[in-house]
Amino acid sequence: MAQFQEMMRQQLESSMHAELEKLLDTSTGAEREVSKKDFEGFKNIFHRFLQVKGPSVEWIKIQRPPEDSIQPYDKIAARGLPDNVADSLNKLVVVKLNGGLGTSMGCKGPKSLISVRNENTFLDLTVQQIEHLNKTYNTDVPLVLMNSFNTDEDTKKILQKYTHHRVKIHTFNQSRYPRINKESLLPVSTSLSMTGQSSEGWYPPGHGDIYASFHNSGLLDQLIAQGKEYIFVSNIDNLGATVDLHILHHLVSQPNGKRCEFVMEVTDKTRADVKGGTLIQYEGKLRLLEIAQVPKAHVDEFKSVSKFKIFNTNNLWISLAAIKRLQEQKAIDMEIIVNPKTLDGGQNVVQLETAVGAAIKSFDNALGINVPRSRFLPVKTTSDLLLVMSNLYSLDAGSLTMSPKREFPTTPHVKLGSSFTKVPFQPRTFSKWFCCYSFLIVIFGGLCPSQPPRPAGRWVPPI
Repeated sequence: MAQFQEMMRQQLESSMHAELEKLLDTSTGAEREVSKKDFEGFKNIFHRFLQVKGPSVEWIKIQRPPEDSIQPYDKIAARGLPDNVADSLNKLVVVKLNGGLGTSMGCKGPKSLISVRNENTFLDLTVQQIEHLNKTYNTDVPLVLMNSFNTDEDTKKILQKYTHHRVKIHTFNQSRYPRINKESLLPVSTSLSMTGQSSEGWYPPGHGDIYASFHNSGLLDQLIAQGKEYIFVSNIDNLGATVDLHILHHLVSQPNGKRCEFVMEVTDKTRADVKGGTLIQYEGKLRLLEIAQVPKAHVDEFKSVSKFKIFNTNNLWISLAAIKRLQEQKAIDMEIIVNPKTLDGGQNVVQLETAVGAAIKSFDNALGINVPRSRFLPVKTTSDLLLVMSNLYSLDAGSLTMSPKREFPTTPHVKLGSSFTKVPFQPRTFSKWFCCYSFLIVIFGGLCPSQPPRPAGRWVPPI
């Protein structure tokens, strides 16, 4: 039986390689060369996908991380900052994951170009934050955007507006992988073209692709040659993910040989975060455990706030030299996320993806830092957008700070009716009256000019 299964795997792999060659033959020049590199990564993930025989973790082997492997932020901040903060900053690169579209908020283009506060987009705020650092400390912290084929063109057009800002901006594209038929496990696309129906045959393979695509772009080597040592990676829609000088100092002040190659910022779980990935100790290594890896019998246990008390914010600090070493050794190990999709025509396909945080087990001296909740402020929905546009936050140099009038560390829970689930709902209507003292905001129906929204925290009935 095992021999038969191995023969089938080899046959599937051989068929896949043949189909990929056919796809490459549909193009020439630069596009073909880029796709050829992408396909090397895809072949690797497809090979590992075929080898999977069961769950990626055995529940009985899961242990709580040792106390010293997850440091409280206060302990790190208590060490203070050196006089030469600029020296540390000049070793840093800020990387924002910019591959996503704003579809969940009713937008067609890159999510980073949605206006968030005072007509500033996610990208505007990011540039303002880094420019403020560079001006304050007379440093050269660059911004790197990891785009996808969905966001690259629109993002590059808008970058011209930052020409005179004191921030060097670089971009690179994450890979483009073929969607595969759920039954045949072969690509659904018949050409490399991204026009018409062919565009449905491709996908960006998750932010775990950052290691390979960053390395392949040549930008990794370029930044190392400039003396850069660490990247700070975060989602561009997490408005709490600003450069933290205390964490940076902790990284660069460690003696050689004990340098931490990977830091994951985690924060305390609430009932709203029960599905978030958490850090565990597994076979002697710090490891990220996602809910998709949890056996069904243990899902409730995984969601327990008392047992698994922290979750991954996806704010990561990673050594550039370590990325280069591990990429060249082909030693970065990430669990495969199998993401089923249905195309517009009804065809069932599979996307093979990876998550950037899953690589933590491949790095030496990895560390978790339990940071304040304020460093996790994602804007995924218009409800989140309503909060960050409200008087709950003030804006300074691209950074949002919660109002001191707010007596609770958590934000209000917002429920919006269907009229307000898309960005054009004009949240400015609510922004001045809302949030500082509220627990729950519920808004249904549409807005009538003669009947403005009621005060914060009250139930607003359908109009």
